[in-house]
Amino acid sequence: MLSFKPSCWSEHGELEVVMLCSPSSLDIPDLKTAEDVQWSAPVNASKAHENFHELKETFISFGIKVIDYSEELTEEENQLSKQLINRFFVRDLACVFGDIIIPGEPGISMRKPEYVQSHLLLKKWFPEQFLINENNDVKALEYGDVLILNNDAVFINVGMRSSITGVERIKDKLFQAGFSEIGIIDLPRRSDTLHLDMNLNVANEDLIISKSYLRYFPINVLTESESRYEMPEQFLKRHGFDVYWLKEYDTIPDINFLNLDPETLLISKQAHKQMLKDHPKIKNKKMIEVEVTELEKSGGGIRCMTLPLKRKTVK
Repeated sequence: MLSFKPSCWSEHGELEVVMLCSPSSLDIPDLKTAEDVQWSAPVNASKAHENFHELKETFISFGIKVIDYSEELTEEENQLSKQLINRFFVRDLACVFGDIIIPGEPGISMRKPEYVQSHLLLKKWFPEQFLINENNDVKALEYGDVLILNNDAVFINVGMRSSITGVERIKDKLFQAGFSEIGIIDLPRRSDTLHLDMNLNVANEDLIISKSYLRYFPINVLTESESRYEMPEQFLKRHGFDVYWLKEYDTIPDINFLNLDPETLLISKQAHKQMLKDHPKIKNKKMIEVEVTELEKSGGGIRCMTLPLKRKTVK
């Protein structure tokens, strides 16, 4: 059991504790192998570990507590874990909804071992908050598909890696946790739309950055008493967010960033920083750039690699 209680009510409050996992020890030696494991390019493990070290040290330099769960595994567990090439995508494994943690369920079987290993650790660390049985009947639920907009609303994609049955399994727990609305969108099944956070992200307490095509996809809004439909801009504006619609973007570096605190974004060195700063609500934000190019070849970005466990409450 760790000495703090997880708590997250937003994507933009000051980050206090984050869970990471170092990359695999395996190289992805050529393009064919990369494509076969659904990555975009070959990856050098040594360079990936250098990227990871820079990412980790950046968090530490901001006074953020970092938990690398691979360091908590037994030697026997690590024999397997260090060969799991997707293990550093910790965002998908679980999510802190308010003051509870709900486990995820992988949409592809090759990721199952890291879910099992990390869930056993989370249950040991947070026995009262980690609801280990809540994914028992879940077909697929990866938390790259989830944004906690604020203490009132959660936004979820049920596209390629998460299922509507998964959301139905956990929705009552979200309402019990204190959220009053769940917005569900169903995005196209493509590699560049794999998760919700490859399509839009929270950039400020009142601003969403989104690919422009999302405006055409209706959202199913669930409350404890009803189900109805709205368009994305209507849903987001009702919860206090303007939308900065992007017509041009590089999916991973431009969309997949992380809020360190209300004034600071952690972004990839490959991101088009000036494009992000063009919006008046974020033009004065600090943007901390980190070199994660080798890690991004795996098809995910900074948000995918980080699991916030505690943010200062924004209510």
